[in-house]
Amino acid sequence: MVTITKEAEGYLEALADELTISPTRYEQAVARYESLGKWLHRDASTVKQYDPQVYSQGSFRLGTVIKPEDENGQYDIDSVCELAALKKDQLTQYTLKELLRVEIEAYRIAQAMVKPLGEGRRCWTLEYADGAQFHMDIVPALPNGTSMRLLLESRGLDAQWAGTAIAITDNKHPIFYQPTTDWPRSNPKGYAAWFRSRMAVAFSRKRRKLAEAAQASIESIPEYRVVTPLQQAIMILKRHRDQMFAERKGVKPISVILTTLSAHAYVGEETIGQALVSILTKMDRFIDFDGVRSYIPNPSDPLENFADKWAEHPERRAAFYEWLEAARRDFFYAAQVSSRQMITDSVAPRIGRGLAERARDRAEPKSASSLLRTATAASATAAATPTFPTERRVPGKPAGFGGI
Repeated sequence: MVTITKEAEGYLEALADELTISPTRYEQAVARYESLGKWLHRDASTVKQYDPQVYSQGSFRLGTVIKPEDENGQYDIDSVCELAALKKDQLTQYTLKELLRVEIEAYRIAQAMVKPLGEGRRCWTLEYADGAQFHMDIVPALPNGTSMRLLLESRGLDAQWAGTAIAITDNKHPIFYQPTTDWPRSNPKGYAAWFRSRMAVAFSRKRRKLAEAAQASIESIPEYRVVTPLQQAIMILKRHRDQMFAERKGVKPISVILTTLSAHAYVGEETIGQALVSILTKMDRFIDFDGVRSYIPNPSDPLENFADKWAEHPERRAAFYEWLEAARRDFFYAAQVSSRQMITDSVAPRIGRGLAERARDRAEPKSASSLLRTATAASATAAATPTFPTERRVPGKPAGFGGI
């Protein structure tokens, strides 16, 4: 059992604070979703009749986004544009992607964006002006909840999160240009709901404490201001991973694997230190191995294996375990040290000297007054800051930005 010192807890709290995106940046990202959503619902929109819903996925949706290593670096905003009133048998993947290309390109021109619209396998990419530090990937999608539920139930698998599943486009798909109901699948809302369920108690507890300190109602504390130990631990682990594989990006463990295993291993610990130790101790127990293949099922789609590339690229599996061993060594040692300078020196090689020292300088015992200041600031912005609940569907508004 790893004993965590008070100084280590303070340091890890400060480290997570250093990695956390600022409220201003968060609100700028929200504004981009709102703007695109409004554009797609304008009177002249060619897709308005299909009820386009723009919402986030990935780390912005989960509340685990971290600041770029370079202060001038870009934030990657992953989003979905789901045409809720269309079905897979009404058009091809190519047609859907092209429908949205026309509208997103018109939006880019209307917004006077200089950089051309980019195309990825599954998305369109908007590159904002250099000073904005954002680019947004937009994945075209259609509803797929009913089909997903039937598929999972026919295999005897858990369909609890299937209702929000989507069908997406992939220009490398063998029948990208052909009419079919066999589309690539995804379910960012379902995954986020599962992730939220893993930290529901901790989230409620922390939000209540902030409200009590500010002498405000719980509802007045914006959801995105409530960051749980699970989210903070994941942010720290992601930065540690990024630094460790800065020169070996091809084998870097992917974020969805770190996030999924961390959420499985988290059992409601109340501090970052406790969460980090628990996660690092147990996360590999949630990887199944049959002697040939490793399995890390997607909780929202158990037919998807997040580790499916490990069999073909065994160096990626080796890299994950290499990283896990290094993270255990670094953070288990740091957790037991009482000197903030020694903690700083122990983690600096893996998270970056500048970040490590900023966390050291920021670290200080958390007092009731500091908690009150944080909560009061959150409460003061509540009236002016939308919370974007996950399932809200208002024309022109992005569903599901919420604190998760």
